Amino acid sequence: MLKIPQKKPIYVQLEQRVEELEEEAVQLRRHEQIYHRQNEYLTALHETAIGFIDLLDKEELLETILYRAALLTGTSHGYIYLLEQDENHMQMQVGMGFFKGQLGRRVKPGEGMGGRVWQMEQPLVVDDYQYWSGRLLDKSLDPLGPIVGIPLKSEQGVLGVIGLARVEKGKVFNPEDIKILGRFAELALIALEKAKLIADARRELAERKKTEATLRQSEERYRSLLESSPDPVVVYDMQGNATYVNPAFEQTFGFSRDEVLGRQIDFVPEKNWPETRDAIESMLSGKKIHLFETKRQTKDGRELDVQLSSTIYHDRSGKPTGNIVTLRDISALKETEAKINKYRDHLEELVQERTAELAETNVRLAQEVEERKRVEKALRKREVELEAQSRHLAEVNTALKVLLKQREDDKKELSENVSSNVKELIGPYLDRLQKSRLNTDQRTLVNILQSNLTNIISPFIGKLSAGTLKLTPMEIRVADLVKEGKTNKEIAELLCLSKNTILFHRYNIRRKLGIKNKKVNLRVHLLSFTK
Repeated sequence: MLKIPQKKPIYVQLEQRVEELEEEAVQLRRHEQIYHRQNEYLTALHETAIGFIDLLDKEELLETILYRAALLTGTSHGYIYLLEQDENHMQMQVGMGFFKGQLGRRVKPGEGMGGRVWQMEQPLVVDDYQYWSGRLLDKSLDPLGPIVGIPLKSEQGVLGVIGLARVEKGKVFNPEDIKILGRFAELALIALEKAKLIADARRELAERKKTEATLRQSEERYRSLLESSPDPVVVYDMQGNATYVNPAFEQTFGFSRDEVLGRQIDFVPEKNWPETRDAIESMLSGKKIHLFETKRQTKDGRELDVQLSSTIYHDRSGKPTGNIVTLRDISALKETEAKINKYRDHLEELVQERTAELAETNVRLAQEVEERKRVEKALRKREVELEAQSRHLAEVNTALKVLLKQREDDKKELSENVSSNVKELIGPYLDRLQKSRLNTDQRTLVNILQSNLTNIISPFIGKLSAGTLKLTPMEIRVADLVKEGKTNKEIAELLCLSKNTILFHRYNIRRKLGIKNKKVNLRVHLLSFTK
C-alpha cells in the first residue's frame, strides 16, 4: 500500500519560521554592530589621517592618534614610548588617563611592557598587569589590569611603542582591539616619520637660510673688498664678457661700468694679443696666472704696463663659471726702473773711466819710477867717474892752484859735515846704547850707527841741518830712517813713538822740503841730498 506523507501542522511550521526570523534578526543586529563599529573605526582613521594635513606638531599628532585608538577600544588609558637619541632607552612622552602621571618614565629593552615590546619587536597582550611576571616593580602600577603594546617599527628599527590599558579587571583586549590599535600604530609611525621629515626640512631650511646669510655676508664682504681695492679688478664670465668692474678699473682705464658690463673689453694692444691668448689657455687648463707682466690700453689710447693675476671660480657643483682678473698699473715702476738702469749704466761708465785713469796713472808712475831709477843709476855712475877724476887730478895736477884752493875748500866742508854728522847721527844712538843692555833693539841701533858712520863724510846731514830747511832734530832722525828705507811702523818702534806722530813728522819734512802735495817720493828726494 502506498503511504502518503503527512504534513506538519501549520503552527509547527509557524514556530520554525519564527525561530528562523529571530535568528536572522540576531545576525542582522550583530552585523549592524560590526558595521557600526567598522564605520566608527574607519571614520576615526579617516579623521586622524586628515589631521595629518593640518597638524604639524608631533606631540599633538600622537595624542590625537592615541585618543582615537582608546576611544574605539572602549578605554581612556593609553601611552606612547619613544626612542631617545642615545637609543639605549625609551621614554613615555605621550600619556592619557592613568598614564598622565607616568610621563617621563624611562625603560631599557626588556623592562616592563614598553621594554618587552621593544625587545620582542612584536605586539604583546597581558590580561592582568598586576600579576604579570614581566611587570615593573612599582606599586603605583598595581591598579593596571589588561594591557596591550604594539611596536612602532620602521625600516630603521623600533622607534617606539604604543599601548592601551584598563584599570578594571576582567575586560581583556580582544583581537579586534589589537587590530584597531595596529592600524593606529601605523598612523603613529607615519606621524613620527612626518615629524622627522618636518624636522629635517626645518633643519635644512635653517641651514639653507644660514648658508644664504653667510653667502650674502661673504658676497658683501668680498664686494666691499673689491670696491675698496686700489688695483683694478674685472670679473668675466666663461664667454669673456665682463660682469663686474671696480671703481679702480674705471679710474685707471677710463671706461665706465655701463660701457664694459656685458661686453668684451677692448683694451688689449694688438702686439700683446699672442701672449694674452697663451695666458688665457694656461688659465683654462687649470693653472693660475700670477703677476704676468703685459700691457693694456686706456680709453684715451695710452698704453700702461700692468701686472696681471687671474684665476677661475666655480659654482656649487664645481662647474667653471668665470674668472677674476686683478691688474696693477706698474708704469711708474717701470719708468723708475728704467731711470735706475740708466743711472747704473752711467755709474758703470764713470767707474770704467776712473779705472782707466787710475791704470794710466799707475803706468805713468811706473814710468816715473823707472826714470828715476835710471837717473839715480846714471848719477851714481857719474859720481864714481867724478871721484875717479878727482883722485886723478889730486895726483897729477899739484901745480894747479885753483884746484888746490878748491881742494882746501872741500876739506873744510868735509870737516864741517863730519862734525855735524857725528853730532846729529851718532850721538843719540850712542847715548841710548849706553843706557840699555844689548838686546835686539840695541843690535838694530848698532847697525844704524854703523850705517850713519858711513854717511859721516856725506853731505846729507849737513844739508838737512842747514838753516834754510829748519828741520828739528827729531825730523832729521825721521828723514834719515826714511832715506834708509824704513817703514812708518819700523820708524815708530825704533824711536818709541806712535805711528801718527811719525806721519806728522813726515808731513812737516815734505812741507819744509817744498814737496807737499806733489807726486814726489820722499825717500828718492832725500837720497838726492847724498850726492
